[in-house]
Amino acid sequence: MSSHHNIVLDRDCEEEKMNKPPLLSCYLLFLISFISSSIDAASSACPIDLSYVESFPWDTSSCRDNTEHCCQTLLSLFGMGLAKHLKDTSLFQLPNVVSSSACLSDLQTRLAAMSLQPSLVPLCFANSTQFVINPLSCAGIVTTQDWLEKVGTTSPLDPSCKGDLSGLTPCSSCLAAGMKVTSQLVALDVNATKCFYFTVLYAAGIVNGLGPDDIQTAACILGLPLASSATNKSSKRMDRGALFKLVFGFLGALVGILAVLGLVMLYRLWDKQKKRNAAHSEFISSIKGRIKPNTGAIWFRVGDLERATDGFSQKNLIGQGGYGVVYKGALSDGSQVAVKKILDLDSKGDDEFSNEVEIISNIRHRNLLPLRGCCATSDDSKGKQRYLVYDYMRNGSLDDHLFFFAESNNHSKKKLNWPERKSIILDVAKGLAYLHYGIKPAIYHRDIKATNILLDSEMKARVADFGLAKQSREGQSHLTTRVAGTHGYLAPEYALYGQLTEKSDVYSFGIVILEVMSGRKVLDTSSPGALLITDWAWMLVKSGCIEEVFEKSIRDGGARGVMERFVRVGILCAHVMVAFRPTIEEALKMLEGDIEIPRLPDRPLPLSHESFQSSLSSTISASTRSGSSTSRISI
Repeated sequence: MSSHHNIVLDRDCEEEKMNKPPLLSCYLLFLISFISSSIDAASSACPIDLSYVESFPWDTSSCRDNTEHCCQTLLSLFGMGLAKHLKDTSLFQLPNVVSSSACLSDLQTRLAAMSLQPSLVPLCFANSTQFVINPLSCAGIVTTQDWLEKVGTTSPLDPSCKGDLSGLTPCSSCLAAGMKVTSQLVALDVNATKCFYFTVLYAAGIVNGLGPDDIQTAACILGLPLASSATNKSSKRMDRGALFKLVFGFLGALVGILAVLGLVMLYRLWDKQKKRNAAHSEFISSIKGRIKPNTGAIWFRVGDLERATDGFSQKNLIGQGGYGVVYKGALSDGSQVAVKKILDLDSKGDDEFSNEVEIISNIRHRNLLPLRGCCATSDDSKGKQRYLVYDYMRNGSLDDHLFFFAESNNHSKKKLNWPERKSIILDVAKGLAYLHYGIKPAIYHRDIKATNILLDSEMKARVADFGLAKQSREGQSHLTTRVAGTHGYLAPEYALYGQLTEKSDVYSFGIVILEVMSGRKVLDTSSPGALLITDWAWMLVKSGCIEEVFEKSIRDGGARGVMERFVRVGILCAHVMVAFRPTIEEALKMLEGDIEIPRLPDRPLPLSHESFQSSLSSTISASTRSGSSTSRISI
């Protein structure tokens, strides 16, 4: 409590003494103020002791090299604290937004002390409410008592996740049990978003007796990558005497069953190869069946693609992403193509391949990148191989032209002028309008961003990469699906709840408009709290400085009114509230000047904004004093 506050209370008490009323009310006033101040101070503190961040032997390499993998590592690292918090308080998440913000701030400070970028925390956890209690997170579960009511006093976790999880078999059993329990919870609430995370916290914090800060528990259940020193140390846990006994026992048994085992293995290999060949043949037939005749897409042989790319030579490598690498090539007829080799085929690679073949091979539009063909093969030496073949886009991606100058000292490329930027934005809008309204059922792209917009020899834009695209279902206003896409471009309702609509693509399109108009990336990590381009542009427009949104090189290159219109449409398309966003058809008409742009609605302040934090703290303090509870949201 502040000294000023004490002086006022003392003066009130002195006045009470002068008027000689009973002193009880004065002391009650002092006591109430003291309790309120204590509550305010307690609510602003992090209830988790995060000192383990600096002492636990976790692998920090991904947070020095790879932001995407770092976010998953930090989520696991923070999960260790949440699992301890669950064990101590029976709460799966933090009590309020203020305590969540305090914990994230503490995590930021500790990462900085380890010479890691503190901006990683706001980048990975842009919404500080994601760790706050919300009954909608998973089947109404808030406490461990809720868990027992939903899952039961015993579950597959109890026999599988107790004790030491070192070794592949115990860990695999625990993970399999976790998936069973997660499926059980999702069956109770199909819209749940955090059931798997709750299962992980319960297994690490409640079921496993060694606790979440045990090295093997953290590595197996929380999925936290360990430093090499910790891995070596944990591998030496087995008692040497027991190890010798185990080895001799196995050797004795092995001599007796070696012949039988060899025969069994040979049979299994033969059977596995037979099934693999059958599955591959079925897959090839299925893919070929999805390519409609007369669409121009053909089936390539892998030898054709090897010749076209000079054996997939490194000199022909022109791009690399999360799902594949792209090579430039020339077919036997002399036409230039881009050959995308799909990676990660054991997880989502086959899904992306099948999805793109089915969707893009059957549609044609001048602003969509056409599929020239595909190839799928499998053999014992090289395994499964999947390729997609497109027309080669001579001018690369929109990202190359927007951000090349900020990331390179080579100024051989020419910056986009205003007419080119205007044309590109309109081309992307027309391509999306075709996907949403030109075909039935509609297609939602899900990954609209500058790197997925390619430019042909005439600088005409073509929307590319349909590996994540989803077809809508007739009669449904939205799809509930696994969240996939790129951080910063995802619409809030999709990122938070998995609710995918046509306006999810509109949000991403709005981000692209603002990137094209300003030459800035979607996320400015140099600003406090990692400022989103939408918040930056809105603040300039609101203050009457809309011309500062335009990149300097185009400020004198076109009609100011038209350029202002494009910025306003970008802000409207990227509004956080779905209801305020136009459809892509409406956005296109606004860009072309066929319909008026409505007054821009206010935007909520970014969560990192100091006035938001101050207002939120005041609200929580007031509700605490009055005995009411504030509403809570969560991702």
